[in-house]
Amino acid sequence: MDGLGIRQKIVEYDAVLQWESIVGEHIAKAASAVRIVKGVLFVKVKTSTWRNELNLRKREIMTTLNSALGHEVVKDIKFH
Repeated sequence: MDGLGIRQKIVEYDAVLQWESIVGEHIAKAASAVRIVKGVLFVKVKTSTWRNELNLRKREIMTTLNSALGHEVVKDIKFH
């Protein structure tokens, strides 16, 4: 699995699957993880106000996600 890169894809997809439980219900109501590509997590946000708030907290969210996943999986987050 490692040679094919499958393990990394599974770990990355785990970030999408666990988004709500990791960031909490409050944020999950306003934003949902859509996909992850090469360490970049794409998150759909309901309003521009929330997008601004989450951009300000991006570092904190990435640290929380990576801690919960056990290693650095998310290298960047794109809120749209």
